[in-house]
Amino acid sequence: MLDGKEQVIMSKKDEVEEGIRGRFHKTLFTPFCHAINEYDLLSEGDSVAVCISGGKDSMLLAKLFQELKRHNKFPFDVKFIVMDPGYSQANREMIEYNARLLDVPIHIFESDIFDNVDHIDKSPCYICARMRRGHLYHMAQSLGCNKIALGHHFDDVIETILMGMLYGGQVQTMMPRIKSSHFEGMELIRPMYLVREEDIIKWRDTYGLNFLQCACHFTEENFDKIGKENTSKRKEVKRIIKELKALNPQVEANIFRSVENVNLSTIIAYKDKDGHRHHFLDDF
Repeated sequence: MLDGKEQVIMSKKDEVEEGIRGRFHKTLFTPFCHAINEYDLLSEGDSVAVCISGGKDSMLLAKLFQELKRHNKFPFDVKFIVMDPGYSQANREMIEYNARLLDVPIHIFESDIFDNVDHIDKSPCYICARMRRGHLYHMAQSLGCNKIALGHHFDDVIETILMGMLYGGQVQTMMPRIKSSHFEGMELIRPMYLVREEDIIKWRDTYGLNFLQCACHFTEENFDKIGKENTSKRKEVKRIIKELKALNPQVEANIFRSVENVNLSTIIAYKDKDGHRHHFLDDF
């Protein structure tokens, strides 16, 4: 017989899964499947490591994969991995609790990334992200996976486009699918590429779920030095998009389409896949 806590866990899991099949099917599961089909993210025989950070996006990604697996339209395998880069005990326990609550069978492994980036003054968040990616690839490969799946969503994509233009002086985007340069045969996929963040938030709040925000102790300890700088740029871009949307409701879709409809004949210069620069005067 289940005790009270186990009954709560069972009922929440069932409630969330029923929501993905019903109330949130159109806003979450449909765009998830659309991205998989549109960008050919999943093939028969794939083994995918779903990378869970403990935030709302990656936990939803895990539940969407479980729902897709339930349909079983073609054989593929899925594993759920969590890298602990040095979380506090409370943050690790929150991840473990949510995994039990949502019935996600996670595989946790440790790394010392937080300790390694503590002494880095310049771009610690960039270096941390690169190191995380490498550890995730390595663990996924050791588990027999050929792909890792991350929980980036539509809003991440369009914000990245604008951040590149406004702060980086370049036009680029967050790709839905990338072949690894350092791990042969491995790919990174982003199946929530077309899912809106506002719909993820509605899903989270509807079921009263509580996930990690930023669990990086470097940011916590050095917020005045680096935290404000790192968060302010994305927040500024979010604000700009919100203000533009008030003037033009299609602005978000148009930002996204802008990197699908690039006319190279109207571009002053661009770099090809090998990094070679081409100028419009080359063929003038």
